[in-house]
Amino acid sequence: MSAPGRTHRTMSVLTPSYRPDHELCVDLNRSVMRFAPDDVGHTVVVPAADRRLFGGLANARTTVRDVRDVMPRQLRAVPGLNTWVNVRAPFPPVRGWIAQQVVKLAAVADAGEDLVLIADSDLAFVRPFTAATFTADGAVPLYRRSGAVTPHLPRHMRWHAVARRLLGLPPSTDEVRADYVCWPCVWEPAVVRRMLERIERVTGTPWATAVGRELHFSEMMLYGVYVDEIESRSRPVPHTTDMRCPSYSDEIPLDDEGLAAFLSGVREEDVAVMVSARSGTSLRSRRQALSSVAAEARAPE
Repeated sequence: MSAPGRTHRTMSVLTPSYRPDHELCVDLNRSVMRFAPDDVGHTVVVPAADRRLFGGLANARTTVRDVRDVMPRQLRAVPGLNTWVNVRAPFPPVRGWIAQQVVKLAAVADAGEDLVLIADSDLAFVRPFTAATFTADGAVPLYRRSGAVTPHLPRHMRWHAVARRLLGLPPSTDEVRADYVCWPCVWEPAVVRRMLERIERVTGTPWATAVGRELHFSEMMLYGVYVDEIESRSRPVPHTTDMRCPSYSDEIPLDDEGLAAFLSGVREEDVAVMVSARSGTSLRSRRQALSSVAAEARAPE
């Protein structure tokens, strides 16, 4: 991917979040404000009950949105539960994990920028970045790790199968498939809109209904399969295996020594770091360690 400042394209950052990740999201937002150019905004989408808590993040470049304003209208939240019901197809209910992915798809499809960088709350930027950071010669490389998905990752295999079915592609007989799951994730809204239109043509239902009734689904796998197998029919699709973001996704806490060892692998070209919220790593340790990585970073030009 190209270095910052090469080819200008408009970009925004999108983060779905909720109360347990509030402090992480505060840190992420501060890092966006510090390291992104002034024309890059940050949209944070949260449940209605959490909007007041997150409201303190709102500023000239940060918008806090109620998830109900983003979610397609046929999906209604069930009070007191992390579940949604589709009024057109109430069974099965849409679980919170699937609903969050519907929110990402809907929010990006509605975006007016050229690119949307999806960054979960447990990610933080540590160096300057621009839209050009995630492009190459004006094109947006698709994150793809060839051969990374095998039968020992059954959920990933299901995600592939679901993506192909929603897109009207024949089932794959390959036992080794590509992985498209990454942190952060960069999408082109125009591509997302074409993808959702295809799902509606294939399934004969609104895309949110088609996706919401799935029990196993990955929005990143859907986007990757679509770009690789459908968009590539009409244009070249470059690939990358590097999102410039070292990631720790184990559900085991990192202590100070473990954090230091993990962050020792951060390269000069890395712009972000992800330490999973599910790891249970202490907020104090995380903040102290990440601040040391970002301390000498230049402000974006």
